[in-house]
Amino acid sequence: MFLVLLTYTVPLEVVDRHIPAHRDFLSRNYARGAFLLSGRKEPREGGIILATADSRQALEALLAEDPFHMHGVAQYQIVQFTPTMAADALSTLVAA
Repeated sequence: MFLVLLTYTVPLEVVDRHIPAHRDFLSRNYARGAFLLSGRKEPREGGIILATADSRQALEALLAEDPFHMHGVAQYQIVQFTPTMAADALSTLVAA
């Protein structure tokens, strides 16, 4: 499991131009099961994605397809972790 922290590198008016394409990217990856949760940071300085992938390299390749990445709108920090506890509603995410 991976926590992806996005930090915007350009003013919000530039970010906003790429949001429709970024949301399409997110939707495609929710449909294929790669993304589990996402949203913007508060204050609005970036976003967060909870993702699953076979490896960090596979996730990096996937994130390279994000319009935010392709247009230099955000930087990405990837934190890999193994979930060991969860609320009941998220229990399927806990590693066996």
